Amino acid sequence: MKLSLPQLASAIALATGLIVAPLAAANAGTVTPSADGIVVYNAQHESLTQAWADAFTAETGIKVTVRNGGDTELGNQIVAEGKASPADVFLTENSPAMALVDKAGLFAPLDAGTLAQVPAQFRPSSGKWTGVAARSTVFAYDKTKLDESDLPASLLDLASPGWKGRWAASPGGADFQAIVAALLQLKGEKVTAGWLKAMKENFTAYKGNSTAMKAVNAGQIEGAVIYHYYWFGDQAKTGENSKNVALHYFRHQDPGAFVSISGGGVLASSKHPAEAQAFIKWITGKGGQEILKTGNSFEYAVGTGAASNPKLVPLADLQAPKVEPSLLDSKKVTDLMTDAGIL
Repeated sequence: MKLSLPQLASAIALATGLIVAPLAAANAGTVTPSADGIVVYNAQHESLTQAWADAFTAETGIKVTVRNGGDTELGNQIVAEGKASPADVFLTENSPAMALVDKAGLFAPLDAGTLAQVPAQFRPSSGKWTGVAARSTVFAYDKTKLDESDLPASLLDLASPGWKGRWAASPGGADFQAIVAALLQLKGEKVTAGWLKAMKENFTAYKGNSTAMKAVNAGQIEGAVIYHYYWFGDQAKTGENSKNVALHYFRHQDPGAFVSISGGGVLASSKHPAEAQAFIKWITGKGGQEILKTGNSFEYAVGTGAASNPKLVPLADLQAPKVEPSLLDSKKVTDLMTDAGIL
């Protein structure tokens, strides 16, 4: 009996005990799930990634095990584990950790269909990972003490003597370090080092963006450089930690208008590459981006044609500077911040 090529492939698979999983197609549900599913190293918000994982599993049957940690922590862990990493997927809040893993050559190229779902401005030119969400830099200020005319026109203005003792940040976190990485790319090392030196003299350090916002709300400090969603998240609850706080958007392509991209990528060492690729395709597609719109993370959707939560200032109105996410240098940033005495 003469067998067709598909029949021959099936016969070989049965004879050798191999299971041949079909390639990921346009619908993630066409991927045959393996028994153990995929492992996601997650530095994104735990609730957001769990919502993604639960909805993806419900639609595809593919199990997702989430291991949570910080951007820098998990990025360095993946580099240390190398090809032996048990992770199939890496998700971050900010781009520098993605760039770290990319530079180590540990990402597989993403499927073309996945890349097509995200505009070029929200993903690196390498095609090894993609943006899955975004967040805007803002200056959260005490609206009982400051009028709009009192606010800094540029992030760089916070280096002036007039702002000494008046503003705050959380310098040890990946969020603020991503903002500094954008400043470094946009303005160069000399300007960034000078700004950090002035920052050391001018600012008050808090541990965590939400803590810094609470300090502004309590009248302990006049303003803080944070990301937008801390304010929106608190407002959606009781608003007790943000009732005296308003947000200032720098706009005008200023470094302070930096939009940080949350990244997602598939590890080249993944033992379940089809399922891992399907997961990234799903979260950047309609289902995953809809969760950003309707959920409580208040991060921006980045998929082509995807709408963000209507309470947010539209991304197009932020007038963010153009930053190449794959070139955000976390190592150089920590060196500069250490030299300035901030870390």
